[in-house]
Amino acid sequence: MNRRITIAALTLFLLAAPALAGTRAPDVGPYTKLNVDPGHKVAFHTFAEGVQIYRWNGSAWAFIAPEAILYADEAGHGVVGIHYAGPTWESNSGSKVVGSVLERQIVDQSSIPWLKLAADGAGPGIFKNITFIQRVNTTGGLAPTEPGDFIGQEARIAYTAEYYFYRAQH
Repeated sequence: MNRRITIAALTLFLLAAPALAGTRAPDVGPYTKLNVDPGHKVAFHTFAEGVQIYRWNGSAWAFIAPEAILYADEAGHGVVGIHYAGPTWESNSGSKVVGSVLERQIVDQSSIPWLKLAADGAGPGIFKNITFIQRVNTTGGLAPTEPGDFIGQEARIAYTAEYYFYRAQH
């Protein structure tokens, strides 16, 4: 019985940890177009580690989708959910949020851009009522620079990022 309570308490803590740890918006420096509109507040933030998937179409590498694990902290503790095509973020509890890019900014020529996305969170859980998402502090993830060997070849390029999730203030 105590073990069940401990596991349940740990699970709740890990789901809540992003909300408790990251209520402040990231510093986007001079890239102010990435700032979220007034009236929205950081609900939580996660650390992502995964791949950006590209496919060779005969003349260029076309972006297909991200595939990443979302963590409660930078050290990779506490899996919060996953990130995949859509772009979609899905929590362990089953809530989902889908984003659409509003702004992008190349901050580091060797990494995928930082983003500001409009969001539509659905279902119960941590992604309910999410209005905006920011992707910042990216590393890696760029398409290969060399041509593919054959049409349809897939490349999975490692990346990391931080995602900040916002809700409207009431």
